[in-house]
Parts: sequence; structure tokens; C-alpha cells
Amino acid sequence: MRTVAGRSAGAAVLALAVLSLLSAPPAYADRGGRGPVGQTDQKADAKGDTVSVSVGGVVFDRSKNGRGDSAGALTAAADWSPPACWYAPKYTPEQLQKTLEPIWAAGSTGPEWDLEQRRRYVEGEPYKDFNKDKSGKGYFWESYVDRSFRPGWDSCDEPVFWVDQGDPPPADIANAISPEILAALAYAEIRVPGTDVTLAPADTTKVNLPTWVWLDRARFTPVSVTASVPLLGLQATATAEPVALRIDPGTADAVTYPSSGVCEIVDGAIGEPFTRGRADETPPCGVEYLRSSGDGSYPLRATITWKITWTGTGGAGGDLPDGTFGTTQTVVVQEIQSVNR
Repeated sequence: MRTVAGRSAGAAVLALAVLSLLSAPPAYADRGGRGPVGQTDQKADAKGDTVSVSVGGVVFDRSKNGRGDSAGALTAAADWSPPACWYAPKYTPEQLQKTLEPIWAAGSTGPEWDLEQRRRYVEGEPYKDFNKDKSGKGYFWESYVDRSFRPGWDSCDEPVFWVDQGDPPPADIANAISPEILAALAYAEIRVPGTDVTLAPADTTKVNLPTWVWLDRARFTPVSVTASVPLLGLQATATAEPVALRIDPGTADAVTYPSSGVCEIVDGAIGEPFTRGRADETPPCGVEYLRSSGDGSYPLRATITWKITWTGTGGAGGDLPDGTFGTTQTVVVQEIQSVNR
């Protein structure tokens, strides 16, 4: 962690973060402050769905994201999570002055901290008069914190620093915004549709009767989110594409087809719809309950695995960890009734 005039920069970051949180609109007060590209803004389509959000120094285009009440966020299949904090452009020289001077005037941070800040941003150690001689030629960068405050959210503790327009941030600044970081942030914004599967028989089935399971193609088309910092000309798109369905019958008294419970995509489809004349066939994707659910039901869990890829500025791209999303639906299983004559 860097120091400012011999003291930890943590106090500086904390004071700026507090002011940013207090000044941000309530709906987004949990994801950093305001500035040149950190200004919170959002746009909606004709249906009222939010398709573009500018927050945390990053613009998120959600127009190709999953929608609807059943849509949800992915859970990374590996021990992975997107950055808890990152650095991006935030202030012009004039904006930084308007941010810091009220803090100094309030005197709540103490004379020592105020003096350190004045030296750094006013007296030329290293910035003179908030770098106003470079107005229009760059921006002051600061850290942004993800709204979930994942572990490590406070690790971006560098004091506000200047970057000339067109130059990369200092090499020793970890988590400076980049296509790779934008891809990870876009991953966190992906929402995929719910995975209610179609069953035959539907809702109620019989003991020892194979139940066919399949997924409507229209419900599992690829979705994507693009994250960008237009001011820097950086962007990355994370795309989620379904690759498999896992079935958990909700009881040990059941068998799945295939036995692994994982139904792979075949010719663009997961499972096959049941049709008349196939009652004696083994379903390519399905479940067979071996015991009645009695007066209750079994919670059948259907989980889709989504493969995540990304592309970004300058031809960058690659794979990110697979993600999963599942939903539960109830299945009533009855004994087959027979009549002896």
C-alpha cells in the first residue's frame, strides 16, 4: 500500500469513499461515487426493462441479457469471483477540487490528513493546483467497490492518481480497469432465464414410470452483457451459452437418464419432447421415481451449466469459469393402482 506524506493512504481513500457514497443516488450508493464516467445513469427499452446502466465507472449494456421474473445470476462453478474493487477514471481536476475542498472545510478528517492532501493535490507533491494545467488532457482515477462488498473490497487503497489521456495507468496499480476486468464485471451482470423443465407426464407421474424431461429451446439461447469505459475506448462482452442440464430428482428413491443425471446438448437441444408411441422407450433425458411421494411431492431440481466466453478490445478474449443456475419444481408421484377381478 502506498503512503501519502509518510502516512497510510487508507484515511484518504476512506474519506473520499464516504463522500462518494453520500453523494451518490440512493439506488446505487453501494457501488461507488460519481465522476466523469462514474456518473450513475440508466436507460430502459420500450418494455421498461433496464438495458443500459452506467455505474462504478463502467457502462453495462444488458440489452442481450436474460430477462423476466425467473431470471437469475450465475454461480461460478470454480472457486472464482469477479474483482471486488477496481480503478477507473473518476474526476477532472475541477471535480476533484469540488470533492476535496468541502472535506477540508468540514475539518472532520483532522489537520494532519488535510495537510497531506493539500500537499499531494495542491502544492505539487506531486500535483500542482489539482493538475488544472492538464484539464482536458486526462483524469484522476480512483477505486470503485462492487455493491456486494465481496472479500477484498477494501484492497484497492491507492490514493487518487492522475493518468494522461491515451496513457496506461501505472504498471504497479493492480486492478486498473482493462478488458480482462471488464469481462469479469460483465460476467457478474449476466442474468440467465429460469430452468423450469417440461415433464411428461407433467406434474404428476407414477412409480416406475419413466418421466421424460426436456427444455424448450427458446428458454436457453445464449445471453450476453457488454461492459465498457467509453472514455478509454475499452470494452468486453461476456457471453453465456448453455451446455448441459443436471437433474436432481429430490429423493434417493429414483434413477435418472442418463445415470449421471447430466443431459448434454445434442443438436442444439436438451432432451427430447415425449410423443405418442414412445411410452416403451427409455428417455434420453429423464427420471424414474421408485417410490410414491405419498401426500406430498418431490422437489425436482433442474440446473443448467453455462459456458462463459468473452471478447474485448484489441482482439482480447478467452474463457471464464462455467456458471450454473437452477430452479426447483414439485413432482407428485403416485402408486399405480390395479384392480383384481
